[in-house]
This record gives sequence, C-alpha cells and structure tokens, in this order.
Amino acid sequence: MIHATKGIVLRTIKYGETSVIAAIFTELFGIQSYIVNGVRTQSKNSKAHFFQSSSILEIQVYHNELKNLQRIKELKWNYLYKNILSDVTKNSVALYMVELLQKCLKQPETNADLFHFCEDAFMQLDIAENEVVANFPIFFATQLAQFFGLSIQDNYSDERNYFNVSEGNFTNKSLANDNFLETDVSYHFSQLLKVLHPSELKEIKLNKNIRKTILSGLENYYMFHIADFGAMKTLPVLHELLG
Repeated sequence: MIHATKGIVLRTIKYGETSVIAAIFTELFGIQSYIVNGVRTQSKNSKAHFFQSSSILEIQVYHNELKNLQRIKELKWNYLYKNILSDVTKNSVALYMVELLQKCLKQPETNADLFHFCEDAFMQLDIAENEVVANFPIFFATQLAQFFGLSIQDNYSDERNYFNVSEGNFTNKSLANDNFLETDVSYHFSQLLKVLHPSELKEIKLNKNIRKTILSGLENYYMFHIADFGAMKTLPVLHELLG
C-alpha cells in the first residue's frame, strides 16, 4: 500500500553502484530505512540532493510492516532550507540535532508529536539569528529529552544550585555526586531550561566555555539514560564553531 508522509533525512549510505539506503524519521511510521535506486548518477534528473542529512521531504512510500527495507515511490521538498545547507555553523548544529535524534530513536514507532517538534526545530534553526544559533543545540537537547521520558527538572534555587548530571535535577553540593555542573554553569543552564521558544535564546548570553560545559553535561546525561548512546561525533565540531 502507498502512503503519503513527511520525513526528515537522518543518514544516507551508498548501496551498489548508483543507489542509497536512507534512514528517514517519518511522521507516519517513525524511523524507517528506504532503499532508493538510481540516485547517484551524473544525470540532471539525479535526486541525490534530496538525501542530505536534515532534509525535510514529502514522500510517497510503499510500506510493509514485515520488511526492514522500504521503498519510496515519489518525493519532493516539504520545506526547502534557505540557510542550513549552506551556512557552516547552522549545518553543524543541524548535524548535531540529527545525530542526537538518531541515537535516541531505537524502534520504528510512530510518534507524530516528536516528529512535529523536530520539524519545527529544524525550520526555526534555518531562520534563526546568530545569537539564537549559538544556544540552539542546548535548547534542542533539553526539549528532546522530554519525548523519551527524560525531562530535566528545573528546580534551581539558591540552595539547589548544582546540576546533577546523572539525576537530571539541581541539588546542593553535599548531595551532588561526582558528575555535576558548577554553580555558575548551573545558573545559566537553569535559565536555558525556562526557554519555551527558540527566539528567546538570544536573551541568554553565554561564553564559549560555559556553552561547551553544558553541552558536554547533556551528552553525559543522555549516556546515563539511553542504552548504547556512545560519544557524539558532532560535538567536538560544535565546540569549535560556537563562540
């Protein structure tokens, strides 16, 4: 049966001489793998450009629950980026978001709310001001956690001013374990947790070291709670690019 759905491209690997296998997070079916024949050619009709990481597509697919590999009948842009594919910093943030999402998506389960959040996040990043882009990875990582039952508790106070990375909440130093953020970093992180829309991120001024520490803390938080999460390959690039 043929279904129409939106999808966000997560990863593409070469297959054979001219084909690819694309991991796509779809609105209807969750994460799925699609074999796409004949896209790696020199033809002017080649569709390889559709399968860049973070691309948001509108696709018609053949879907069979019993198969691990599905097929795409038709595809077109659902949203054509203005900046993400050409701006080095925005592209690096998008690749971080894609990697984080892919590490969290373990099963091909439908989650329309998660899809819509991710879709909007990529579109917001595409049009974001530079001050917003710098803090965007932190915003995405904290918001994404909620969809996997890993909500970070915003309970910061003068007494609870150390962020406990393994527990995902703020505590006093006497109760903090060996994995916590210092008070100055914890304060800034607590402010970021209050952000409801990306446009608000420009009001929070962080230096490079604080941003790096928070992102590393979030990586550790996901490692504690997501099986086989592993180190993020895109994070060192972000540390260099985000001033």
